[in-house]
Amino acid sequence: MTWNHHQPSRRTVLGGAAVAAFAVAGSAGTANASPAALAAAWPTEFPLPNGFLPEGITIGRKPYAYMGSRANGAVYRTDLRTGKGGFIYEGAAGTASIGLKLDHDGLLYIAGGGGGTARIVDTHTGRLATTYQLTEATGHFVNDVILLGGLAWFTDSRDSVLYGVPRGCDGEIRSLPLGGDWVQTPNVNNANGIVDTPDGRGLIVVSSTPGKLYHVNLKTGYATEIALNGADNVVNGDGLVRVGRTLYVVQNRLNLISVFDLDAKVTTATLRRTITDPRFDVPTTAARWGDRLYLVNARFTSPQTPDTTFNGVAVSL
Repeated sequence: MTWNHHQPSRRTVLGGAAVAAFAVAGSAGTANASPAALAAAWPTEFPLPNGFLPEGITIGRKPYAYMGSRANGAVYRTDLRTGKGGFIYEGAAGTASIGLKLDHDGLLYIAGGGGGTARIVDTHTGRLATTYQLTEATGHFVNDVILLGGLAWFTDSRDSVLYGVPRGCDGEIRSLPLGGDWVQTPNVNNANGIVDTPDGRGLIVVSSTPGKLYHVNLKTGYATEIALNGADNVVNGDGLVRVGRTLYVVQNRLNLISVFDLDAKVTTATLRRTITDPRFDVPTTAARWGDRLYLVNARFTSPQTPDTTFNGVAVSL
């Protein structure tokens, strides 16, 4: 891959990172260019720090991608217009940042993986606002998060439960046990990526093993398996992105994105196409900006060392 001159060092990741300042992209001679033309010129690949161990990515209302580190829970922000970035949160030894979502107030909700936590980071200050201990650290893996109404909903890949954390930094945690059609397979990752339904009244959760999609009732926790047309399963399903009634399922170790059309009641998902790219190297999660999906390559099948290189890539919707 081609790295720009702002390639970060591994010392910043594994030692301690300072909050970085970001320059606003701009150049002479572009005043008359259309927004679409300008966006088309943005880079489709950008570097992440060596040893960063990325897994989650989120994009807010501005063209900045926020990505979390499995190495020490740090958060790195990249300007999509330039591909350049820096740390906004230094993390801490023994923590991890897996899935993450940004709200309109600049608060970043972070799934803490094996630590069993949900953390909220203020992206304006780079400070940790609060930490919720959702469950015991042993035998659990808090994996991904979606914002819906007044709650941030987190998945636990090793338990049949969702956790609802109040938006902001105060309130009681809600535990929602999964029932109905839900199948919990022992000793493997089950619930992974999560999005809201098109009507905003329920949740869609992917179970990585054996590769199923579920429609979850927010009141009861009843999980109805979504029938797949054109696909046997969504094994290795990881991050989810929903645009209207189109559902994008990132299947990490298969190096592809399966694109489904949902029916009106979210009972059936029909496979329309798949997206592959030679730059995929175990992509885990995705986030949308305009007509692109941005993904991070977790490179699970490569050595996970302080010198391992990582990057993010963009593909067309």
